[in-house]
Amino acid sequence: MNTSVIINELKFKAIRSSGSGGQHVNKVSSKVELSFDITSSKGLTEDEKAILARKLSSRLTKTGTLLLQCGDSRSQHKNKELIIKRFLNILKANLHIPKKRKLTKPSKIAIKKRLENKQKQSIKKANRRKPPL
Repeated sequence: MNTSVIINELKFKAIRSSGSGGQHVNKVSSKVELSFDITSSKGLTEDEKAILARKLSSRLTKTGTLLLQCGDSRSQHKNKELIIKRFLNILKANLHIPKKRKLTKPSKIAIKKRLENKQKQSIKKANRRKPPL
């Protein structure tokens, strides 16, 4: 994943934020919409494109474009910074491959302790029963 190439491929569009806001809200387009075409990206390898297409399938359009919006701040520049950070975090999180778990056996002492505790528990419960007649 080449982040500098990917950032240059991003397309931004400023749109008006929804909701209440007063006099200023109808004049300014502070909400930022980011679009990124995964299939035609040059910053991703073919394997990475396949992984992202599979993992982000619910967030992609039919053409394979990822759309994100940010209207958290009243500043368009701040929203643009926030959306780029969010976008890169999404890519990194979905491209991360967790380590394989190494199977381990319990030690002989641990097995012995477990069996001794089971035996103690069994004796304790057996002593609670009524004696046979």
